[in-house]
Amino acid sequence: MEYEDFINAVATRAKVSTDQAATLTATTLDTLAGRISAGQAEDLAYQLPDKLADHLRGPRGREQATSFGLEEFVRRVADHPNIDRALAGPGVIAVLTTLREAVTRDEFQNAAAQLSKDFWRVIEPVGAGGARRAGS
Repeated sequence: MEYEDFINAVATRAKVSTDQAATLTATTLDTLAGRISAGQAEDLAYQLPDKLADHLRGPRGREQATSFGLEEFVRRVADHPNIDRALAGPGVIAVLTTLREAVTRDEFQNAAAQLSKDFWRVIEPVGAGGARRAGS
């Protein structure tokens, strides 16, 4: 999936502008990079365009994930100064759902296995949320 396609899918799912979607995507991926192991983040990054992958490639030397649930994840995204707090929850869901669509099933499941079950309850099934585009 190309960068623009990813951002457009997030914008459609979260019902935000593409500028807001880009900010939500960057912040969500930055937060995800701290939530899963560095190796798993790198595996996801490998399947994404560089503009997205760079957010998953955090500081080197961090192998252990920091454990926290969906509520704390959304709070961390909402704390970013350029994010409207009301958009953080829908934005996180939109980004994670689009990520699920953008990478292989096995890779997404490996990453999601490091997340608590509350994440699974909010991520839309692949193809839901109107993100399908002509030619997909």
